[in-house]
Amino acid sequence: MSWTTRATRTVYENRWIHVREDEVTGPHGDGIYGVVRMQHPAVFVVALDDAERICFVELERYTTGRSLEVPAGGSDGEDPLVAAKRELLEEAGVTASEWQDLGRMNALNGIADAPEHVFLARGLTMTDATASQHEEGIDAVRWIPFADALALVAEGRITDGETIGALALAGIRLGRFR
Repeated sequence: MSWTTRATRTVYENRWIHVREDEVTGPHGDGIYGVVRMQHPAVFVVALDDAERICFVELERYTTGRSLEVPAGGSDGEDPLVAAKRELLEEAGVTASEWQDLGRMNALNGIADAPEHVFLARGLTMTDATASQHEEGIDAVRWIPFADALALVAEGRITDGETIGALALAGIRLGRFR
């Protein structure tokens, strides 16, 4: 059985998210469904240096606390690749000469309409981004070998779902999981 939306109303909206409440008929009958829609797709960057290390940013998230993540952010209506380049520079102080689109993911698809684009960045050059890192709330930029990053996921020390998904897409593309 497919879902039918009988009515919908906006309950909250800002420049990043739109929250609505839908009256629905679904597999279990009638009910109410809350949906969060991101105003713009997000981008995630797996930046891999010549030593096969991945760039991570460490920060404190209001919702979940300390987090180790790949550079990421909202596209703000930009082309996803343009946004990915901006986010990598702002968050890590890194530019890249090679970009590869790794694919698309959906965050929290049981409650959200939140498309995400994932990119692999190589041919890296470091710049100074101290001011923008401070504005982004980033405490540190860490470079971790790919295998060690996977171990951190397995140990539960990297818990950000989008970072884990981005690492999976990169690992598949790079042939690390065969």
